[in-house]
Amino acid sequence: MSTLLHKPAFQLIAGHPLLDLVNTLDGRFRQYGPHLADPSQSSPIDLLNGYEDLLLFVEMESLLTARQTRQLQRAASGNAGSRVLASCIELREAAADVFYTGLDGHKPSAIPLRALARFFKAALGPQELMWKDLRIEWDWPELEAWTELPLWLLSLSAASLMISDDMKRVRACENPDCRLLFLDISKNHTRRWCDMKLCGNRMKARRFKAQRRA
Repeated sequence: MSTLLHKPAFQLIAGHPLLDLVNTLDGRFRQYGPHLADPSQSSPIDLLNGYEDLLLFVEMESLLTARQTRQLQRAASGNAGSRVLASCIELREAAADVFYTGLDGHKPSAIPLRALARFFKAALGPQELMWKDLRIEWDWPELEAWTELPLWLLSLSAASLMISDDMKRVRACENPDCRLLFLDISKNHTRRWCDMKLCGNRMKARRFKAQRRA
């Protein structure tokens, strides 16, 4: 069990770690309007505010064990954790740029693609061929000694999705104030909402009110 005391309200509804990472900037597209009584709600909220938040997120995605999380907490020194967090946010925003630009029917620019390429290559660099379970595989030696491990794990997770056919299944919630990303694995590929209990019901209620006013 994790020893992290502060637990941000991560919304792990996307079906893939990279999409959940993009969603850690909550309210990215939220706009103030008559349906929002509090203007302060119009500002995006970043759920990754420290290296511990990042460790918790990666652990909740099952990319790290609780033991590894504790060891990485102890291994992080000085500003190392802050630098890794900043890089993860850069990875997040580069991926978000590519996803949302593509979903809006446009071609992503070269800038986020170059950033993603840099992260993907950096994650592979420290790996070594290791003997595991009667075979060899690429892995990082002495995992718990690398403060960058969360960044590398998320970078490889990003690469596995973004160069695969699953990119065609990435959707954004149809609530324009939300637009959280998710992987549509529904039978007929007709999922519309990040969560039916949240945005699905909210948008239905909004349409009902609009019809009554009309």
